[in-house]
Amino acid sequence: MTVTRVLVVTAVAAERDAVTAGAAGGRGAETVTLPGGYALHRVRAAAPPADERAGVVLDVLAAGVGPAAAAAGTATALTVAICGGAGYDLVISAGIGGGFGPGPGPDRPGAAVGATVVADRIVAADLGAETPDGFVPVTELGFGTVVHTPPPDLVRALAAATGAVCGTVLTASTVTGSAEHAARLAARHPRALVEAMEGFGVAEAAAAQGLPVLEIRTVSNAVGPRDRAAWRIGDALGALSAACAALPRVLTAAGAPTSWRTP
Repeated sequence: MTVTRVLVVTAVAAERDAVTAGAAGGRGAETVTLPGGYALHRVRAAAPPADERAGVVLDVLAAGVGPAAAAAGTATALTVAICGGAGYDLVISAGIGGGFGPGPGPDRPGAAVGATVVADRIVAADLGAETPDGFVPVTELGFGTVVHTPPPDLVRALAAATGAVCGTVLTASTVTGSAEHAARLAARHPRALVEAMEGFGVAEAAAAQGLPVLEIRTVSNAVGPRDRAAWRIGDALGALSAACAALPRVLTAAGAPTSWRTP
């Protein structure tokens, strides 16, 4: 048996600490320093059986805010791991975010404050161009991609274990601050549940090395006008910790990492 190695990338230290606390389940974490001033918090999250090489190891990295910082930090950690001869099997973007309100039909359930969401699509919401007719994604300009699709079986298993809902998680370099922009995003992405700032950057770095990616978000506030008095960051961090407590169990039951590749 071998160790399943997972890189979990957050934006800030508070998210990193929530993930680490949940995954560690009372065990400690060691710190591993990377080039560029990054630091991994390493959790040996599953007690090994007789073969001490078996189990799940999660390296949790606070890479910074926004898709560029997330991609750079993720790429650094992945490259160091490969050069050290022990690459990762899975990459996860984890943190808190804003939740979209419910839409008019059953296909738009929304994500209330306190909810846990596992992405079945990770979408770059503002990568493209503004035109007289509105926003055009970069793919319609003939470049790149704007969507990454996590492994469906892992998405379903993690959602079932955590009580999460599944749907689209948007990545934006500039978060929404008005009801009007929230409505435009919801119209362009009717299955969107959460807006955050890092998932697509993490997914791009993972895809460049052929690795599957997940995104886990817990909702701290509603997408729209920035009403700080209504934010529930502490509750969302607690929910994030609880969701990540399920990761070792879900990944252990999920079978060989080679089966996690998205078709």
